[in-house]
Amino acid sequence: MNTSTSIAHAVSHELGEGVLWDDRLQAVWWTDIGGRKLWRLHPDDGRVLHWDMPERLASFALCEADGWLLLALASRLAFFHPETLELIELHSVEKDLPTRSNDGVCDRQGRFVFGTLHEPKQGAKHAVGGFYRLNHDLTLERLALPDVAISNSIAFSPSGDRMYFCDSPTRKIFCCDYGDTTLGEPRLFVDLNNMTGVPDGSTVDAEGALWNAQWGMGRVVRYLADGTEDRIVALPARQTTKPAFGGASLDTLFVTSASEDLTAEQLAGDPQAGFLFACDIGITGLRESRFASTPIRDA
Repeated sequence: MNTSTSIAHAVSHELGEGVLWDDRLQAVWWTDIGGRKLWRLHPDDGRVLHWDMPERLASFALCEADGWLLLALASRLAFFHPETLELIELHSVEKDLPTRSNDGVCDRQGRFVFGTLHEPKQGAKHAVGGFYRLNHDLTLERLALPDVAISNSIAFSPSGDRMYFCDSPTRKIFCCDYGDTTLGEPRLFVDLNNMTGVPDGSTVDAEGALWNAQWGMGRVVRYLADGTEDRIVALPARQTTKPAFGGASLDTLFVTSASEDLTAEQLAGDPQAGFLFACDIGITGLRESRFASTPIRDA
């Protein structure tokens, strides 16, 4: 199956991430974590807007309440209204650990599920962080999943009964049964230890297949629900970070990328590093789940 890839936004972000499609605005949102900016592109007329963030924005979710976003900032969760610039703080995240928030997405029930990333002062990252869920009543709970060094690949099956996740340095994507109040035992979904890159962000299409961006390999790979590799979409940037389905028919795959830690020589050979890409793939995605609770002050 042929794939047509184009540049959706030709700005080199340090760490483009968190991409998602807003079906109400017909716009694509993403964050540059290192640049501390939230971005929005309207593909119909090419309008691009951005907002400076008070700290690094790792991931975020649309809200059912019009105009609001739920932010996973480096150290805390908060509601944000881009038009009024109102910020309502909710919870600190792992304030006693050297970690920051990382990958996150809403489950099919409208709750925000995210993980953290270890930021040691020196040396390798270790599995000291965790996975969390912000519930409808705005309580925050730690999920009974293994500790992580770099949480990623958080995604949910179309029916919402399966959760995907990974700790990127292990090069393994796991899945587990997922319910309103219970989690099943994690089981191996895909093992990438024969690859040079690592699994990063993921999304799920309408057929239940997982699309995973693979950092260091310049690609997004589609895996069927049984873990079988089905399709590879090559991107002109090695550090691909996260895919999301968008467009009026939800058949465009938007993919973020990063220029982080690349030398001048490497950037010369990877001139589109950090760009946002749009891929015409002929497969339909799912409408982005929204956080179901209404923002309130002094939560």
